[in-house]
Parts: sequence; C-alpha cells; structure tokens
Amino acid sequence: MSDQDEFGAFLVGFVVGGLTGAVAALLLAPQSGEETRTIIRDKAIELKDKASEEIDEAYAQAEAAASEARIRFEELAQLTRERADELQRRSAVLLEEQKSRISEVMARKPSETEPPAPAI
Repeated sequence: MSDQDEFGAFLVGFVVGGLTGAVAALLLAPQSGEETRTIIRDKAIELKDKASEEIDEAYAQAEAAASEARIRFEELAQLTRERADELQRRSAVLLEEQKSRISEVMARKPSETEPPAPAI
C-alpha cells in the first residue's frame, strides 16, 4: 500500500507541476494571447498537413509493396505449376517404363526366369 501512496503523491505532483508550468508560460509569454492562439493554430495546420503527407506517402509505399508482392506471388505460382507438370510427366514416363519391364518379365517362360534346378 505504501507504493500506491508514493505513486499517488508523484502523480499529483506531476499534474500540479505541469499546470504551474503552463500558467507560467502563458503569463510570461512575449506575445499576446491572440498572437499565441494564431501561432498554435498555424502550427496545428502545419502538423496536420505534414501528417497528411506522411499518410499519403505511407499509403503509396504500401500499395507499391502489395503490387510487388502480388507479382512475385504470381511468378512463384507459375513456377510451381511448371515444376509440378514436369514432375507429373517424369512420373508418367517412369511408370510406363516399369509397367513395360514387368510385362517383359511376366511374358518370359518360367525356365528363362528361374535358375536351373540342382542335380541330385
């Protein structure tokens, strides 16, 4: 509970100090209130314009990255399709070769495929 009391005291001090600084800044400012409001308004407009430019730039960069990623994905998809087709063709050729070999073995006479029986 002691930690919470210390934090509460710190927070109150922080807020009071901030308010005191703000009041002192307004009272000791070299320009009038109207001038200060004009400066604040101008700075707010500048910040808004800068933020808008940054957002537009970030949006353009995101669009470019998305477009590049889409192109890369399409290239990889095409390459994958080509490799899958090639593997399918190769496996079909190998399958036909194996079927042919099995047919040849099955068509041979038993005496050709079996070793001669030992003489007793």
